[in-house]
Amino acid sequence: MPPLTSVRRVERLVTGQPTSDGAGVKLTRVLTHDLQQRLDPFLMLDNFASDDPDDYGAGFPNHPHRGFETVTYMITGRMRHKDSAGHEGLLQNGGVQWMTAGRGLIHSEIPEQEAGVMEGFQLWLNLPGRDKMCAPWYRDIQSAEIPELTTAARDNAQGQSGVKVRVIAGSSHGVSGAIQRPTDQFPTDALYLDLHFPVGGAVFEQPVPPLHNAFIYVYRGTVQVLDDTGSETSVPLHRMAILTNTGDGVRLQAAPGSPPARVLLIAGQPLHEPIAQYGPFVMNTREELMQAVHDFQSGRLA
Repeated sequence: MPPLTSVRRVERLVTGQPTSDGAGVKLTRVLTHDLQQRLDPFLMLDNFASDDPDDYGAGFPNHPHRGFETVTYMITGRMRHKDSAGHEGLLQNGGVQWMTAGRGLIHSEIPEQEAGVMEGFQLWLNLPGRDKMCAPWYRDIQSAEIPELTTAARDNAQGQSGVKVRVIAGSSHGVSGAIQRPTDQFPTDALYLDLHFPVGGAVFEQPVPPLHNAFIYVYRGTVQVLDDTGSETSVPLHRMAILTNTGDGVRLQAAPGSPPARVLLIAGQPLHEPIAQYGPFVMNTREELMQAVHDFQSGRLA
């Protein structure tokens, strides 16, 4: 991978909002409605994490979607998916479910455990207006199917172990992700990486096209975003950092003294289209939203 000529800085740090969804699942909404235009094409990022079954046991019973994609990444626990298109799968530790709602789906996501930690993320990725009524699509990607790499120790200034990278979508250091789609059909060109930093100063670099919006979310330890001068901005546990759009990539390292850190790096090409949302429906106009609600109420959504 060629060296970066300049790197993105932290534009702002974001603290998620505690909330609940589904049948009372407690979660933190990290990417909220007010950030949708700034982080276009991403609409929402939820982080759920609890060892109390009362926080997650009822799950997300049948509910509709239209006009976007959902990406569910399980860190720990098991979640059963069923939908009105006949898809069914069990998402387990380290697995990803990628679902294109398109013109409409009704689905459920129900935990299949009665005790223990349930932890994961759900990302909402917008579809361009031309594709919002496409046929629904679904894929379960189990943990063993997600490509991984570890950056070489020689790339790190202090010679520590490299950074482990799980490539869910896009590519990193020459490794293509589990989801690969032509950009002429899927212009959002999403990058989704799960980065595992060892203790110490291992540095990770990732190119990001200048026009793509990008952010990181730290879910273990503390991570530093390094700039071209060698200065750093610390991103603490359970914080999102929105990255500036200047620079050809991002440079990260675990903060000194941090335990092994883990962070999501997510980026994509903005659509620059109007966003009209009503709950689980995301369209371009109010009229399209009204049609989605009518189709759901009439049993014609799926």
